[in-house]
Amino acid sequence: MAPTLSPFRPIPGGPLQDPLHGSFRSPLNRARAESATRRAHDLLADEGLARLLTLPRERRDLVPRAREVFVNRNLRMSSVELIGFDMDYTLAIYHMRRLEQLSFDMTLAKLVSEYHYPPVVGSLLYDHHFVMRGLAVDRVNGNILKMDRFGHVGRAYHGLRPLKPEVWRELYRNKRVRLRNPQFAWNDTLFALPETCLFAGIIELLESLGHRVDYGKLYDDIREAIDTVHRDNSLKREVRKDLGRYVFLDPELGPALHKLRSGGKRLFLLTNSAWDYTDAVMKYLLDGQLAEYPSWRNYFDVVVTAAGKPGFFTEARPFLELDASTEEGRVVGEATSLDRGKVYSGGNLARFEELTGYRGENILYVGDHIYGDILKSKKSSLWRTCMVVQEIEDEITYTDSRQEEIGTLSQVEVVRERLDDEVNHHKTLLNTLERRLEREPLSAEDRAATEELRKQTKFELDRMRRALKDANDIADTLEQDVEEGFNPYWGLLFKEGNENSRFGYQVEQYACLYTSRVSNFLHHSPMQYYRSPRDKMPHEQAGALSAALSPMGGEGPPKGAGKD
Repeated sequence: MAPTLSPFRPIPGGPLQDPLHGSFRSPLNRARAESATRRAHDLLADEGLARLLTLPRERRDLVPRAREVFVNRNLRMSSVELIGFDMDYTLAIYHMRRLEQLSFDMTLAKLVSEYHYPPVVGSLLYDHHFVMRGLAVDRVNGNILKMDRFGHVGRAYHGLRPLKPEVWRELYRNKRVRLRNPQFAWNDTLFALPETCLFAGIIELLESLGHRVDYGKLYDDIREAIDTVHRDNSLKREVRKDLGRYVFLDPELGPALHKLRSGGKRLFLLTNSAWDYTDAVMKYLLDGQLAEYPSWRNYFDVVVTAAGKPGFFTEARPFLELDASTEEGRVVGEATSLDRGKVYSGGNLARFEELTGYRGENILYVGDHIYGDILKSKKSSLWRTCMVVQEIEDEITYTDSRQEEIGTLSQVEVVRERLDDEVNHHKTLLNTLERRLEREPLSAEDRAATEELRKQTKFELDRMRRALKDANDIADTLEQDVEEGFNPYWGLLFKEGNENSRFGYQVEQYACLYTSRVSNFLHHSPMQYYRSPRDKMPHEQAGALSAALSPMGGEGPPKGAGKD
């Protein structure tokens, strides 16, 4: 039997002569480490090198923070040989409010004319404030939810009204929402925003008129109607009539693609859009931007349309060669190679890697859709990924404009944390003093001193309790004001309460890089080494020196790789 351990002695395995949990006193090659330490001192003391590293580079326009490329996982562009792009919401950035309004109106008309919803439904108005990416629909209870990274619901609406607190607590407070459950539908694409608004708006309208709503059927009807609007190309036909109204013309897009090609990268287009729409949009975006590229197709070594993502990453459909001289893109036959200057449809990941000769981490794919472009490619391959999140520009620009309030909030949060700790400390001290006065035989002098200390401690405790209550109210009010200033219903896109939102969590888990638009790559070298800060565990954030071993992240598999 081991002797009883004293609570005042170090835990076995700590820094003793013979630690139980492993040795940290006998490195295998100490001489080599000592040599490296001497070389480190020489490197850090090299004044000539220090001057070279501090000399200003050639002046270039500063990149606005909202236009930066952000890094979740280190990525060496020098190792990337092939870069692919989605089109919709990636190369083609849409004027969101205009396109959402068009999709909303066309879907609403279809619900009334073909699904026989009451004509009054056709008078609904689109509220762009009520929608953002990363919301979930509860198809059973008719609610819209926003979750944090743990799957806990932070905000919930029924119709256009906040869910009653008692209902919210009963349904979601002590439960995690698991999106695999068919009860929930995850709306993570910009295309899905109108359907969320329709779902809430129709519930609000019909229930206010006394109608009973079958929430599951309503969602399915909206989903089918909006899919039809996209699938039958009626929406895209309207967009093609006035591309300048719906598609943002980015003058930096062509130069950004050219810079990547000049750095030795081959480029490919992989889009779910059909050939006729792809050709029209890409002509609008790129034709005539640079003299070296008379046609948009000159930018790309491989062009694949109607790719059927996410099935492209998991299924085994063949590549079909199309006749690009015709608008409809007549099928010529099954492709046995992927050649520059030709156009293809369908296909699959394994065959793509086989025909191009590139695979795994030599390929970077840039897209906007968490599931179809990012998550599925991460689970099916080792392709590196970059997600385009155009809303970043709005969120960063907005939070920059609220810098003073956010700074004040941050200071109050620190004070609140300190007050909370001190209140607990003073409560413990006060209890100790009161027990001493009640139970210990004290001399008159000691009793008077202890009583005086008790009074002083209680006075300080009461003062700090009042300050803590005030700090809590200030912090909650300021946080609500900042969040609702961005979106009055849902707050910030990437945050939910003190945590990352579910959407922000998925961007972090599955995208190596993320940025607001493809043209942001223009501001970086095609050989750029994108570095992320290393994740730190709480004990490292608290000061453990293992946090200083390396401040930069690694190039290992992404956090979400291999998850179900």
